[in-house]
Amino acid sequence: MSKKQNLYIDIFAGCGGLSTGLLKAGWTGLFAIEKNADAFSTLEHNLINKKNHFLWPNWLEIKEHDINEIIKNYEKELQSLQGKITLVAGGPPCQGFSMAGKRDKDDQRNKLVKSYIKFIKLVMPEAIIFENVHGFTVNFKNKKGTKKYSSYVERALKRLGYKTYHQIVDMSNYGIPQNRKRFILVAMKNHSPKMVFSILEKNTEQFCKNYGIQSKTTVYEAIGDLEKKWGMCASPDTKGFKAGVYGTPISGYQKLMRQGSENCEGPVDSHRFVNHRENTISLHRNLLTYAPRGKRITPDDNIIKGLKRRGVTVLNPNAQAPTITSIPDELVHYCEPRILTVREHARIQSFPDWYEFKGKYTSGGIKRKKEVPRYTQVGNAVPPLFAEQIGIALLEVINSE
Repeated sequence: MSKKQNLYIDIFAGCGGLSTGLLKAGWTGLFAIEKNADAFSTLEHNLINKKNHFLWPNWLEIKEHDINEIIKNYEKELQSLQGKITLVAGGPPCQGFSMAGKRDKDDQRNKLVKSYIKFIKLVMPEAIIFENVHGFTVNFKNKKGTKKYSSYVERALKRLGYKTYHQIVDMSNYGIPQNRKRFILVAMKNHSPKMVFSILEKNTEQFCKNYGIQSKTTVYEAIGDLEKKWGMCASPDTKGFKAGVYGTPISGYQKLMRQGSENCEGPVDSHRFVNHRENTISLHRNLLTYAPRGKRITPDDNIIKGLKRRGVTVLNPNAQAPTITSIPDELVHYCEPRILTVREHARIQSFPDWYEFKGKYTSGGIKRKKEVPRYTQVGNAVPPLFAEQIGIALLEVINSE
């Protein structure tokens, strides 16, 4: 292994959004750590089997892994990577920190922040990219006072000899067709992490121009070629469901997302339409008729009779979408009485169409705590188009000497 390859490790990798962007940016993956079998199967199918992106050490089986088990069982192997790994990227699961749901200071997933620091201490890469929700910077109250996990991470990294810098980044400024604000922290041993953000902001206009896309991409520019009107066929992976086919691409973003997709005439991967009940279709029609576009409404607003969802937004085709989450019924299509498909969520997250998702489509009830179906995989991911841009900026700083 050579450091000149700019090797990285993706931890809490999910279905591979961050790695997909780093692949495009010119990085070489060593391995990825993801605990959930469904999410890892998506990553494995696309980035290992299709793209052969990870070198993968022979001491680690290619399968889903828990980070704590890896720290426990492979301490010496991880320490042997010191001086060989340029980057460790990723962030612990965000659900316990998210402002979109019920924040839970006792969520066991929050403790994975300490596991993250343990992993960094063993590998000691040159650089770190840490991503999480905006709520990661907000204090939790407990009996001992308040605790801000972002401050804990920065203090721990500084004790290890890293310089740190963070920003709350709105990814809608980087070609991503949604308002998605995320805590992004960069830490570096021998370079200025602040420079990464300066270069990221400086490069984005030319980056988007090179790809033929707008730095502010709208919902229609993202998914307009996936409407039902373009045609349907039997779903290839779910009996009794219909899947959508491609329409004519009407934007540079759609053309970019379709690059590398081998299927031009058949069903688009994970573009399976939900079989809504008649009363749900009627509700969606009322939402399309009466609800304001792009604004989240709740039952308390008394705009739509019979609305029981905690909140729902009818998409504005001429603006960015709200943040894509793991709950699909929070968004209604801008002109069709339905929720979005997994592929439409993936488009808004900037996953290319060649990226195929594995596992169940949805999950409900208490199963949501353990299962990671396709909608959740997409909603939890780092948008690949942003990951590519920060990966390029990081390389520019590292290679500036």
